[in-house]
Amino acid sequence: MKQGPIIRFLVYWFVCGLGIFIASALLHQQINYNDQFRVIVIAGFLLALVNLVVKPIIVLLSFPAILLSLGLFMIIINALMLILVSEIYKSLHIASFVTALLAGMVIGLVNYIVARILDK
Repeated sequence: MKQGPIIRFLVYWFVCGLGIFIASALLHQQINYNDQFRVIVIAGFLLALVNLVVKPIIVLLSFPAILLSLGLFMIIINALMLILVSEIYKSLHIASFVTALLAGMVIGLVNYIVARILDK
């Protein structure tokens, strides 16, 4: 089933928000969103937007590091995108870079699971 770009972005927005919510539940002392649902929604939107606009540029610029690390550098890029969102949107607070690394992995895993479910 072919989806339009708007529908794909809305799904990606939902997945990013869901990933942030799950990561904050797992790392509840490290990620703070003041228990407000709107913070998760807005942070999910910003993360989807940052991943759509900024992340491809960063991936292109860091392509040699991605190749040398056999793709593991993507984990660091995901963490940097999450930190960027928390800097843009101060209502989402991430305690440290290690927390951003772990949260980025959780969000990536949620994204992978949802993508696999939607492909079937």
